[in-house]
Amino acid sequence: MANLQSTFIGIKSPNPFWLASAPPTDKEYNVVRAFQAGWGGVVWKTLGSEGPPVVNVNGPRYGAIWGADRRLLGLNNIELITDRPLEINLQEIKRVKRAWKDRALVISLMVPCDEESWKDILKRLEDTEADGVELNFGCPHGMAERGMGSAVGQVPEYIEMVTRWVKKYSRMPCIVKLTPNITDVRKPAEAAKRGGADAVSLINTINSITSVNLDTFAPEPTIDGKGSHGGYCGPAVKPIALHMVADIARSEATRGLPISGIGGVTTWRDAAEFMALGAGNVQVCTAAMTYGFKVVQEMISGLSQFMDEKGLSSTADLVGRAVPNVTDWQYLNLNYVTKAVIDQDACIKCGRCYAACEDTSHQAIAMSNDRTFTVKEEECVACNLCIDVCPVTNCITMRELPLGEVDKRTGRKVGTYANWTTHPNNPAARAAE
Repeated sequence: MANLQSTFIGIKSPNPFWLASAPPTDKEYNVVRAFQAGWGGVVWKTLGSEGPPVVNVNGPRYGAIWGADRRLLGLNNIELITDRPLEINLQEIKRVKRAWKDRALVISLMVPCDEESWKDILKRLEDTEADGVELNFGCPHGMAERGMGSAVGQVPEYIEMVTRWVKKYSRMPCIVKLTPNITDVRKPAEAAKRGGADAVSLINTINSITSVNLDTFAPEPTIDGKGSHGGYCGPAVKPIALHMVADIARSEATRGLPISGIGGVTTWRDAAEFMALGAGNVQVCTAAMTYGFKVVQEMISGLSQFMDEKGLSSTADLVGRAVPNVTDWQYLNLNYVTKAVIDQDACIKCGRCYAACEDTSHQAIAMSNDRTFTVKEEECVACNLCIDVCPVTNCITMRELPLGEVDKRTGRKVGTYANWTTHPNNPAARAAE
């Protein structure tokens, strides 16, 4: 059976599934229940300094986006960092870590951007026996307006400066949590690395307004007739998170920097995808808030079975396996040509493929009087839209054209051009000739 034991920047845990810093990790009661359910580690909900108290709203804190079956796709929250006293949190962290020595326990931190504030709180953490600290440079609401959270995470110079302070005043490994609310996530990752960070985690939540109540004309969640932007998370943000994780994993400047993957991890498959793109472990929030802590048991069994089937003996064997296959568009193989094929035995004649292709794509699907749907190869560009809208798995597939076969759409034999860098329509290629 595959070994799911994980060592991330020296922090050991029985599996790579950690709970992210969020409401599920706000107190001892929650964290103990999480460990009992099987989670390998937690990042304790973000602690602040003992300055002005953090005051959360007492009305709705979450907004949601649902699929047609009311499956939760995205969650927007306007909750701030912990509003519980710092000393109470530290006492609970110490008790939990002593009782669960085999689990990872990392403390998320967010304090004002001055050296003394960081020095003070780090000194207070020493006695907790926590395994590490995570610097919350990602929260996009409430705290950002106070010069913290994503207000720091959007300025690489601040990230580097604060990370240096943390490494100066703390014995613990340091993870820098990055904001997705930025043009190029590689820049803050590079800054974290320059500052001495042991790892980065991403993504934090995306700035958002999920919906507007059309009776009150106020954003939701609504507090006394008003709404505000919040942080968006859940399955809907996973594609954005995967892209950013891959960017850091394959960049020359950050290659080798350990990554903790966050953003819409709901199943073992999601976790495996993050790890294949370079994440050493994953952090989960929305899935636990949707299905409860025991969801991790399905993640553990699923990942273990997958690794057995693939012959992977440890999680380290999975990490980064997909990174070499991520490339820039201009290097994609233009000699790879496919055409859609419809399995007539599997087709239920719903017509979705025809409607989508006829109205919005390349008019490459024909419909007969008896609603038989066939592909017109001379029009098919293999865009894959028909497969994406078809409700029957594997009813529509793609056939790869072998080298030398004539593409009926272009009239050219497959194998003419390797990629865009050699294509005659590329101005750079014409200039080189």
